[in-house]
Amino acid sequence: MSETPIPSALTLHKRSRILELSYGEQSYQLSFEFLRVYSPSAEVRGHGPGQAVLQTGKREVDITGIEPVGHYAIRPLFSDGHDSGIYSWDLLHSFCLNQSAMWEDYLCQLEAAGHTRESGRDAPAGKSGRGCAS
Repeated sequence: MSETPIPSALTLHKRSRILELSYGEQSYQLSFEFLRVYSPSAEVRGHGPGQAVLQTGKREVDITGIEPVGHYAIRPLFSDGHDSGIYSWDLLHSFCLNQSAMWEDYLCQLEAAGHTRESGRDAPAGKSGRGCAS
């Protein structure tokens, strides 16, 4: 018997760009942007340590569909053409529990690289006050 929490419901909220995952009475909301920038695909994570590619300009990305992968995962189809990430139930649950710290880390990576969420272009000069380690 698996210990993996499996969502009892998945709801796409297209207008707010949120995927809601329900686990009984508990629910979590993951933005489409979060799911896209943390895709488990090799295109995003690379094929080994240190090969991850920072995803930029994904603020407006949509999920156009979700396909089941067996009984263990889903494969979201993103509006920017990305469709190779397979999100296991374990991974999605981990995202739900850790999204705040993961999101902060992503914003710090963007800032350090001089990018923005909107376009991927150079960010305006100045610090966000986010407390990102240099």
